[in-house]
Amino acid sequence: MRLALLGAFAFPSPQGSQAYLAAQARALRDAGAEVAIVCYGRGAAAGSDLEGIDVVRAPRALSPRSLRSGPRLAKPGADAALALTLLTAHRRRRFDAVLAHNAEAAAVALAVRPRLRRPVVYVVHTLAECELETYAPAAFATALRPIGARLDRTLARRADALLVLSRAAERALGGAARGPLARIPPALAAGDPPAPDAIAAACLRRGLEPARFALYAGNLDRYQDLGALAAAARRVELPVVVATHGAGIAPPPLRTLRVEDAAEARRLLFGAALALLPRRVPGGFPVKLLNYMEAARAIAARAAVADTLEHRRSAWLLDDDAPADAWAGAIRALAADPSLAAELGAGARRTLAREHDPTHLAHRTLDFVRPLVR
Repeated sequence: MRLALLGAFAFPSPQGSQAYLAAQARALRDAGAEVAIVCYGRGAAAGSDLEGIDVVRAPRALSPRSLRSGPRLAKPGADAALALTLLTAHRRRRFDAVLAHNAEAAAVALAVRPRLRRPVVYVVHTLAECELETYAPAAFATALRPIGARLDRTLARRADALLVLSRAAERALGGAARGPLARIPPALAAGDPPAPDAIAAACLRRGLEPARFALYAGNLDRYQDLGALAAAARRVELPVVVATHGAGIAPPPLRTLRVEDAAEARRLLFGAALALLPRRVPGGFPVKLLNYMEAARAIAARAAVADTLEHRRSAWLLDDDAPADAWAGAIRALAADPSLAAELGAGARRTLAREHDPTHLAHRTLDFVRPLVR
């Protein structure tokens, strides 16, 4: 199959959506598909791990300068340019199907589907019903939630098929989908751990003692609910560190570290005692969870965003509305019991191998798309 993976974002970029798309592209390539990534005109140069995968970019001048997710004034023009780029790429390559990553890309692909004459698979990274409100002032949250829900249902009805990452999205969109729906979580192939001296050096450079801090690694967007983590950090002795590539500062007493690249973030993660994910918004599967699993860290996360993990077997899972005291209790319990932390970390690593194997999930994806291709 010839597949277009469409992303309404800069690519590559050290963000979860881009990391997921890249991993899916590599796995589909390795499973025998011909893959092209169609994206905005900004982003880093494609790495050697994307060899054999075309990266087709919209004009740089028409692409948003900001790499952050969420609405932007530049988006309508950028998406029009992205639609034309997809059509041009299709004329040259004759795609069999388009995998449109997230709502914006799905809207772009569906707008030109009459000219593509190819099925559009909506790859649902998250639910607009839950996430859209996080990009606006709190006063608008009540109004934006039904708008987001309507957008979710509209795209689900119009797409030829839905590929969702989580049970929450499956429940929310199953009744609206007009075509088939499959739940296939993101994949990650575990690599060799960083050398112990590299881990120690990364921690020392940042003034951290290995295995004596808790880490959140990711962006600072509002849907991450770092306020809850900051409130918990005031109640515990273990330092809580935020490693991010983005702009901004996490709320104190969280300590913000601006990492140089993904390699530094990975070394810090392997050096942490605990890995924390306070994200509240359901609907997707955070890629950073896969990184946490690969590092075999003890994970504390909300159950709604950690489908494949089990409480006290592969993670310490909290309720969706868990208060700061519950987060502080999880951190204290895991810090005080290294054997439990090690057990949960090992369980997380086993879950990665069992539930997130790239080869298996790529073949599941191809088996799901193949009946749509006529």
